[in-house]
Amino acid sequence: MKPLTIGSRAFTWGERTYVMGILNVTPDSFSGDGLLAPLPLSDRTGGEGEGVRGVARQFLASGADILDVGGESTRPGSQPVSADEELARVLPVIRSIAAEFPEAVISIDTCKAAVADAALKAGARLVNDVWGLRADPDLAAVAARHNTPVILMHNRSKPASVEVRERLGSAYLAAEYTDLLEDVKRDLMDSVAIARRAGIPDERILLDPGIGFGKTVEQNLELIRRLDEIRALGFPVLLGPSRKSFIGYTLDLPPDQRLEGTAAAVAVGITRGADIVRVHDVQAMVRVARMTDAIVRREP
Repeated sequence: MKPLTIGSRAFTWGERTYVMGILNVTPDSFSGDGLLAPLPLSDRTGGEGEGVRGVARQFLASGADILDVGGESTRPGSQPVSADEELARVLPVIRSIAAEFPEAVISIDTCKAAVADAALKAGARLVNDVWGLRADPDLAAVAARHNTPVILMHNRSKPASVEVRERLGSAYLAAEYTDLLEDVKRDLMDSVAIARRAGIPDERILLDPGIGFGKTVEQNLELIRRLDEIRALGFPVLLGPSRKSFIGYTLDLPPDQRLEGTAAAVAVGITRGADIVRVHDVQAMVRVARMTDAIVRREP
């Protein structure tokens, strides 16, 4: 796979694992890390950007390669927000991070073309779409126009299909699969076809198997175990297991106690070919990634 340059940063796939730090500018993140106070839009002062910028500073100092800014929760059972609300959440944050850290690679976690367009103009350099360009027919064209890379995630989740457990939180119920890996690969390549038709070159396409989205605990574990089959499609792979319910259900632990489970999923994912890991606990997972890289990527 060809190296990818984003801004002034070169990403050489297979050389090492890159770490994406999650910046949820929401009041309702599943993991409890939402960085936005639950205030109505009319009551915002913009001060919430200060706290997020501090977290971004921490992440970068800890070794994060990408900062993923999202303004709409994908927590099972969460309510969708309007493009205006999403923009009000993410634009001040992206602008302030880009101003203070001009070399930082910022991704916008959105499925809305209008949000992606404004975020890319504000300083984001990467689009991370949890619906793989299927939710908004204009998003692929926006990414192509900006010549920006796109992360295409597999997603068969249904907002109404949610299981709630009081201590462990909520999880999407599994979708129907004839053959899990073959179905996921086919769906991902359908998203790749959308990107290609819009004019996005293959070297600017990354894939995400969508851990936690419309899969059972067992299916999530299988996807991580067989992640090399996703990478064999010929694109860099992002893995996002951080604090997710499959870890909680496996270990019987709430979101704030899933660090070790996340570390195990990250380490195994790297051995199976993950190029980027998307995580909440950046400092710890940078260390996990570096140690795992030293074992599996070092030349004999």
